[in-house]
Amino acid sequence: MRTLVRQNSNLFPSLPSLLEDFFSRDWADSRPGNRSYDSTLPAVNVRETNDNFAIEVAAPGMKRDDFKVELDNNVLTISSQREEQQDQQQEDNYTRREFSYRYFQRSFTLPENKVEGEKIAARYVDGILHITVPKKEEAKVKPVKQITIG
Repeated sequence: MRTLVRQNSNLFPSLPSLLEDFFSRDWADSRPGNRSYDSTLPAVNVRETNDNFAIEVAAPGMKRDDFKVELDNNVLTISSQREEQQDQQQEDNYTRREFSYRYFQRSFTLPENKVEGEKIAARYVDGILHITVPKKEEAKVKPVKQITIG
């Protein structure tokens, strides 16, 4: 039974993936699923235990402040935005400026009335964003209770 549902939202695919898609695409197959725009999305692991859901987002090279984690109507949204710029001054008044812009957004629908949204915790360690979503007490599986016969 799947209790978390993934929703991808990558509004700005990178230019290399657009070009790669253009030149490697099978033009006879025009289905929307025939695109590889989501290649810039970080990998995510979701693990369910009796006490919580543990979500791990692989995002090396980011900083803790680059992330935004929000809960809205049982939808947990993880997003990041980062812009990098490099200026190089060269001889003869030529300047080269290179920049990159990284953005992603991943959303997960949490099970209704099963999690404690106000207790969700997140931490970023060694390139991985760890998010813990605690379950409500009534959502936890109870151990089998032996009933004595009198």
